[in-house]
Amino acid sequence: MEPNDAPPLEIDTKLVASHGHSQAIGLRFVASGDDWAEMAFDYDPKLAMSAETGVLASGPLISLIDSASAVAILAKTGRGRPMATLDMRIDYVRAAKPGRPIIARGECYRVARNVAFVRCDAHDGDPDDLVAHAICSFYMSDE
Repeated sequence: MEPNDAPPLEIDTKLVASHGHSQAIGLRFVASGDDWAEMAFDYDPKLAMSAETGVLASGPLISLIDSASAVAILAKTGRGRPMATLDMRIDYVRAAKPGRPIIARGECYRVARNVAFVRCDAHDGDPDDLVAHAICSFYMSDE
């Protein structure tokens, strides 16, 4: 699939990223396709779990994976629906290298009536050298 430089459903990602936790970690939209979306944030020492090592804390990574996965569902379904994360299993493959941006690509591989399933990989510059891999499911309301 060819990437789009505009978010699916004309989502105002500047609005999404300008509130709460998303704003605090600097979350931003990168690209999307028919069933996938990429989001990222730049490294910030405030997000490190240790000032001494500079290693990224897990919270921002979890938020990034959750957000990229949700936007992948919007890309696949083509419509916005209220949703909530039901389950998210994350395998941390390695620590992210301090100073590098973190990119997550979620792929929605199945949508049932009220549940969507997503795979999401996160890396710090090389998609073949993962920081984390996640499998997620989301409940979607009928509206």
